[in-house]
Amino acid sequence: MPKARVMAGYADRNASLYRRIGLPLGDPAASIEFADATTLRIVRDLEMERVRQAAPGEVHCPADHAPAKGLDGDREIATAQALACCLSDRGATEVIVDRTFPQVYTAELLSLGISVQLDHGFGVTDRRSKTELEIQHLKRAQEKTEAVMRLVCERIAGANADKDGALSVDGEPLTSEALFSWAAIEFLRLGCSMNHGAIVAGPPESADCHHRGTGALRTGVPVIVDLCPRDEETRYHGDCTRTVVHGSVSETVQNMHAAVTRAKQASEHVLRAGATGEAVHVAGENVLTAMGYPISRGEITDEPSVQHGTGHGIGLEVHEPILLDHGGAELLENEVVTVEPGLYGRLVGGVRVEDMLVAKTDGCVNLNTLPDGLCWA
Repeated sequence: MPKARVMAGYADRNASLYRRIGLPLGDPAASIEFADATTLRIVRDLEMERVRQAAPGEVHCPADHAPAKGLDGDREIATAQALACCLSDRGATEVIVDRTFPQVYTAELLSLGISVQLDHGFGVTDRRSKTELEIQHLKRAQEKTEAVMRLVCERIAGANADKDGALSVDGEPLTSEALFSWAAIEFLRLGCSMNHGAIVAGPPESADCHHRGTGALRTGVPVIVDLCPRDEETRYHGDCTRTVVHGSVSETVQNMHAAVTRAKQASEHVLRAGATGEAVHVAGENVLTAMGYPISRGEITDEPSVQHGTGHGIGLEVHEPILLDHGGAELLENEVVTVEPGLYGRLVGGVRVEDMLVAKTDGCVNLNTLPDGLCWA
C-alpha cells in the first residue's frame, strides 16, 4: 500500500498532533493519514467519543488492534503496539513520520517489519501558514498579552524609588519575582497561562537576552518585559516585549531605543510573503551595525551589542519555524512571526521591542497596538 503518514505522542505537548487529534489529550495517542486522505486516530477508550466530536475520521482505541500476546500494561507502549498492529493489518510496509516521533513507536513498527522514514517538514510546513481563524486566535491572544503588558509597565513606571534607587509599590519591594506572580494572576483573569514563563529583567541580568530577571528593580535603568502567555481557550500564544524606564532616561538608553525601533521598522518594511527570514533579519541588523552597535552572537558584552536574530514563527507554540535570522527560509502567505530586535550590555542593560506580524503578499499586518516607548508613567 502507499505510504501512510503517522504522528504519535501526547497531544497536550505536541502541537502538530493536537491539530490532528482535536483535543489536548494527556494520554498517549496516534494519528494515521492514509494516501487516500482518510484518517484514523488511536486514543484511550474513554476519550473516543470526545475525539469523534472534535475532528473527522475514524477513531479507535488500543484494544481494537491488540497483538496476539495482548497489550502491554504501560499505556504508551500499548498505544505503540496498537499503532504497529493497525498498520500491519492494513498492509503497510513503510510509514512517514515527523521529527517528534517517539522511539517507542519506532521500535514497535520495526518489530513488525514496517520501515520508518523521517520527513523533516511533516507537521511543520502545514502549521506555518495560518488560517483566518488561527490568525484571529493569535490576535486575541496578543490583545490579552498587551493588556497585561500595559499593567506591568505602568506598575514599574508608577512605583516609588527609595534613596538607593530600589522600587516599591504600596510599601512592598518591586522585584522581578513579584511581577512574575502578579502578571500570572492578571493573565489567569483573562483565561491565559504563563506556561512558557516571562522575562522582567534589569541590568546586569538583562545583558543576557533570555535571562528571566531576579531581585529588586531600580529607577533610571531599562527593564525588559517579555510576556508570552497561552490563551487556554484556543491554546494559541501571545508574545510581546516592551522596555520601560522608571524615572529619567539616559542618553545612552535613548539612543539604544532609537536604534532598536529603527531596526524593527526596517525589518517590517521587508517582511512579506516570498521574502526570506534572512532578508528580514539583515534589514534590521544593518541598521543596528550602521548606528555603531557590534554583533556579539554567543557572547555577553559590557557595552550594548546585538545578540540574536530578529524573530520567529508563533502559533500553538511560542517558538515555531521559521526563524528571522541568517539562513531563514522564505515566508509563506499568512505566516505569523515576531519581530524583536534588541541591544544588550552589562553596564547599561538591555532594550528590546517585539510585535507580532502576519506576512502578506503585499507587506505585513501588525497585530500589536501598544505603544513602544520607554516612558509609561
